[in-house]
Amino acid sequence: MSAALQMTAFGLALLSTLFLLLATCTDCWMVNADDSLEVSHKCRGLWRECVTNMQDGVRTCDQYDSILADHPVKIVVTRTLLITADLLAGLALAMLLLGLDCIKFLMEDPRVKLKMCYGAGVILSIGSILGLVGSVWYAVDVYVERAMLVSRNIFLGVHYDFGWSCWLGMAGSTGCFVASVLLTCCLY
Repeated sequence: MSAALQMTAFGLALLSTLFLLLATCTDCWMVNADDSLEVSHKCRGLWRECVTNMQDGVRTCDQYDSILADHPVKIVVTRTLLITADLLAGLALAMLLLGLDCIKFLMEDPRVKLKMCYGAGVILSIGSILGLVGSVWYAVDVYVERAMLVSRNIFLGVHYDFGWSCWLGMAGSTGCFVASVLLTCCLY
């Protein structure tokens, strides 16, 4: 039972960590949601903004000035939280891998292996909370920005909605949290 639970938690943690990494690296956190008459598809991410021409499929991207440049708070906070979540999830994944019963590391002391799995669950839960806060922070800020423009009857020509990178960050964080619950609550 314990080995099956460990392998399930490991598989979920691995998949969720990949989702978090993809969400951090990809550039479609906000996507234009205007009517279908648009000739281009615009995506804004944490690191750059990209426009894809719908007729010929040509994609051009503009990098943001610098990591240290003056950026909106939602980008800086989301970057920080997601990078921290990525690092913590990677550390937890390595710790969990060494703590698995099927790995022949520290086989003579199963209590240490169990503590490693438990510690990986705790680290994974912290990382998942940071990733979820970062993703939800960004999504709420996009929603508030759009609601402010609509309430004031301001139309700038582009209407942004949540992009797939934002949803990927939320899914990865939720998966990491479920894996941490499996490791910390169900393993004993």
